[in-house]
Amino acid sequence: MKKLIIFLKTLFNKKKEADPSPSLHSAALASQQRSIPEPPKKQYKKSKKKNWSINDFPVEPKKGKTRFHDFDLPMGVMHAVADLKFEYCTPIQAKLLTHTLDGKDATAKAQTGTGKSASFIITIITRFLKKAFKNKNGEPRALILAPTRELAHQIEKDFKSLAKYTNLRIIAVFGGTGYKKQQDMLKAKPVDVIVATPGRFIDFMNKRLINPSRVEIVVLDEADRMLDMGFIPDVRKIILKTPHKNKRQTLFFSATLTSEVLRLADSWTTESKVQIEIEPEHAAADTINQIIYISTEKDKFKHVYNLINDEKLKRVLLFVNRKDTARKLSTELDRYGQKCSVLSGDVAQDKRFRVLNSFKNGSINILVATDVAARGLHIKNISHVINYDLPFEPEHYIHRIGRTGRAGATGTSISFADEMSSFFIPKIEEVLGNKIECEYPSESLDKPLPKPVKKYHSKPKHKKRKPFKGKHKPKNYKQN
Repeated sequence: MKKLIIFLKTLFNKKKEADPSPSLHSAALASQQRSIPEPPKKQYKKSKKKNWSINDFPVEPKKGKTRFHDFDLPMGVMHAVADLKFEYCTPIQAKLLTHTLDGKDATAKAQTGTGKSASFIITIITRFLKKAFKNKNGEPRALILAPTRELAHQIEKDFKSLAKYTNLRIIAVFGGTGYKKQQDMLKAKPVDVIVATPGRFIDFMNKRLINPSRVEIVVLDEADRMLDMGFIPDVRKIILKTPHKNKRQTLFFSATLTSEVLRLADSWTTESKVQIEIEPEHAAADTINQIIYISTEKDKFKHVYNLINDEKLKRVLLFVNRKDTARKLSTELDRYGQKCSVLSGDVAQDKRFRVLNSFKNGSINILVATDVAARGLHIKNISHVINYDLPFEPEHYIHRIGRTGRAGATGTSISFADEMSSFFIPKIEEVLGNKIECEYPSESLDKPLPKPVKKYHSKPKHKKRKPFKGKHKPKNYKQN
């Protein structure tokens, strides 16, 4: 046994000598590889990002046109203007910026979609960049009041686009959604601009989250709409908390300047204010083709469906006067295979934003809306605005059709006047300052409706109970 163990040990040692270990072999290979010089690595120089200059945005002067170059705007503002491809000012922008950039108060009347929001946003940004000021939490330097949540949201979006190359901070404060989020943003750090609906602003003001005593610029947008919606007492309460009108700049915008609106403007602006009106004889944009079809209440849906289906309309805003009409009309259009949704006061704010995004990205092609959507919506490429119901107030007609034909683009407005609403036409024409073409529906519009794609999903009917007679008898009751 001992001899066997000695033999195995000897054999094992010989094998080791014959085959060097793998680790030694790999080490030898590594030393050989190190002896071969590696090719030098390419060194790439980091390209320095070119600073933007005004020369990167050439705009040729044109007779009768005002360029943004013609104003002494900060480079950050011009860079944002270039990104948005704003070459020439709209008439309202050209007239307003001349005065507002000098710090003057202004009362302006212009039809919707003319770019007046950009004029006061550029004014605010320019003033704050030229005169920097470190403010405290909840003490905004500018306050923009708007009548609807949609308009407040749109102004916030436009402001961020024009202020993208600055450090200015804006917060939109409106009801219906995001209470805690808005509260946390106000507490987090100072804000330069607050755009708000009156109710939510007063709520935060009462909680001392907002102190408007150091506001430098106040903007009242769509003042006539705020008057219609009964917001003026709330607006007065807010304005009284801001500095005196001699110590702030006030910009007052309205699509219509009635005597009541002008009285408000006079009480909140200085005597040296400028008053600007753009094309007062044409309340609606010339780029909108307006037609009114004489219809009946019974045939309106047929005419509207045939119009949308035959023309294959892809982005339509369909206005009604009542919330229940909006729901009913949307259900009917859905039955006939149209992708549509509702935007009304009954719809929660979060859902409103989702509906609007679906409309913007083309997931739905028809938006059935009440007048809650008549202002503050800036959606590109709305080809048609259809008034299923003519509005009770003639001014609302202007705001509705103003959702198309925006910023120089062409658009079409088609209205259906039934037995009752046809009496509104003269008042609408009076506000417009011109006649509207009225005609009867063509044969294609008047053709019968096809069979609906979907059926109504009616709830199952419950079995009728037999009428109850007399008192309930106990189970063990026995009649004597």
